[in-house]
Amino acid sequence: MNKQVFPSYNVNMMEDQITQQALELHNRLTVVDCHCDTILEVARGRSSLCKPSHAGHVDVFRMREGGVKVQFFAAYIEPAYKPYGSLTRALQLIDTFYSETEAGRDIIVPGFNLRQIRNKLKEDKIVAILGIEGGEVLNGELAVLRVLYRLGVRFLGLTWNQRNQLADGVGERITGGGLTNFGREVVKEMNRLGMIIDLAHISEAGFWNVLELSRDPVMVSHANCYGLCSHPRNLSDDQIKALAERGGVMGLSFVPDFLGSGRNGIEVFLDHVDFVAGLAGTQVIAIGSDFDGIEKTPEGLEDSRCYPVITRGLLERGYTDKEVTDIMGGNVLRFMEQVFKN
Repeated sequence: MNKQVFPSYNVNMMEDQITQQALELHNRLTVVDCHCDTILEVARGRSSLCKPSHAGHVDVFRMREGGVKVQFFAAYIEPAYKPYGSLTRALQLIDTFYSETEAGRDIIVPGFNLRQIRNKLKEDKIVAILGIEGGEVLNGELAVLRVLYRLGVRFLGLTWNQRNQLADGVGERITGGGLTNFGREVVKEMNRLGMIIDLAHISEAGFWNVLELSRDPVMVSHANCYGLCSHPRNLSDDQIKALAERGGVMGLSFVPDFLGSGRNGIEVFLDHVDFVAGLAGTQVIAIGSDFDGIEKTPEGLEDSRCYPVITRGLLERGYTDKEVTDIMGGNVLRFMEQVFKN
């Protein structure tokens, strides 16, 4: 592994501003990020997961500095490959994922089941959870889903913004369409396998269809609150409450368009945390940065070194150590215990 070449992330500023309580707490946390698009950026040659680079938002060195312990990596299928080239493109991205984690195996390892994930965390490894963003990859075949599971895929975003064979995406919301019959079969099979169902990007009708059908809780990996910012990708109050009631998690994102305007990036992000906490409690809250899937990041949330500042901000807003621990990753670990079958 190459030696880190990044300057520290505002270390002097953080030492001045983050209380000793926040630093000590952050060092004990299992920080989990529910969504990044880094694998696509690596496959495009724009960044590297295991070599220091000023490109992109995520690599093992910056994750180490930010205290990230579990990172969900989404293989996003670009529109140019849809629908017929989706599976081939997904396999290329899966190959990139394994090539990168093999190169960085001293620091980062794929995560497949609860026992293995816990063991790797004890070994002080970063755990990488592999998923795919867009059900086009299945080509209408449940057999493909089962093979992808055998290849280590542990979460699937049923749609991106468009309609596919599973459901309508949020970009098709005017139609009122939800899950198709095939989409229903996929939900049931994912429950059986113990795969995480990701409802980011799905239409509202599809969201409610899945919550009614799935016997396991579900995840919305990267979205924010419609009540604070009326972007169609954000969740309504009723969706947030229903997700919480069913034991799911909502990864609050750093996407500027989802956050809305405000004093600065961290404060606006924390406003969304406060909104969800007041509406549905803290047990549903997680982090889903969308790093490497956004061109511009909010002030103070520039890359994966930023998480200690979020810990400090949560404490400053009056959250208890237990609530901060849950928000920064504990809720996702609890959620995975409910979904994974081993």
